[in-house]
Amino acid sequence: MTSATSFSEIEAMLCTCASLVEEDKVYWVGGGGYPLHSVFLAHRTHAPAVTIITEDGGIGPQPALPLDPMMAMVSARSGYKALAWTNMNTVCTHASLGLVDYAILQTLQVDPYGNINSSFLGKDYFHPERRYGGSGGANEMASLCWRTILMTTQEKRKFVKRVDFISSPGFLDGSPNAREKAGLPEGTGPYRVLTPEAMFGYDDETRYLKLLATVQWVTVDEVLEKMDFEPLIADEVGKLELPTEEQLTVLRTLIDPRGQTIGTGKWIEI
Repeated sequence: MTSATSFSEIEAMLCTCASLVEEDKVYWVGGGGYPLHSVFLAHRTHAPAVTIITEDGGIGPQPALPLDPMMAMVSARSGYKALAWTNMNTVCTHASLGLVDYAILQTLQVDPYGNINSSFLGKDYFHPERRYGGSGGANEMASLCWRTILMTTQEKRKFVKRVDFISSPGFLDGSPNAREKAGLPEGTGPYRVLTPEAMFGYDDETRYLKLLATVQWVTVDEVLEKMDFEPLIADEVGKLELPTEEQLTVLRTLIDPRGQTIGTGKWIEI
C-alpha cells in the first residue's frame, strides 16, 4: 500500500472509518454519504465478507455504477443487487435480537456522552431556530446495535456540552448502567466519533468522550479549539494513518466518481 500525498480531508476521514470496518460483521449505516461510502470502501478493499444494511432495510446492496452512486434511501438504487430489500421495522427486529454489530451515523450535535441530536436546533421544541428531519432510523440504530460509530465535522457547534434534543441515545447522563436503566440492551452504546481532524472514543468508567488520535496535519490544541467542551485526552494521542493511493482509487472510480461526497472539505497536500 502506498501512502497518498494529495487528497481531500473528507477522503481521509472515509479511509479512517473504512479501516475500522471488520470482516464478517454487520454494519447498519444511516442515510448515504460518509457512512455508506466508508463501508463500501472497506468492502472493496479489505472486508469483502462484510454485510451492509441501509437505513431503510436494504441488506447487502452495491453501488449501481456506472449510474449515479447510491445517495438516498427508498429507491431502486439502494436495493441494487441486494441480498434482501426489507424495511426499517424488519431490520430493527434484527438489531433487537443482537444480530447487528455496528451502526454508523452522522449528526447535527453530539455531547460528551455520545447523545445525538438530528432533530432541531434551539431550546424550544415548538419554536426551534431550525428544524431538521429527525432521527429516522438512527434512534433504533444507536439504541440496539452493539456499537455506534459517529461521523461529523470538527466544529464547536457540533461538539456541545448538552445537545438541544436527544434524537438518539448515547450513554445518556453517563451514570453507571444509564442505558440499561432506560431499557436499552446491555453492553451496547457509542464506540467511536470520527471527524476530518480526529478520532475519539469513550472512557470505560466515566463514559466521557476521549481524544484518541489526530490526523497528521493537525495538533491536539487545534482540535480542542473546535469543541465547546474539553474531552478527556489519551495518555498518548496517536496519529491517524494517511489514506493510501489504492483506497483513493476505489473511492474516486468505483464509489463516488462524481465527487458528490469526497469532493467536499479542504484539500490536503503532504
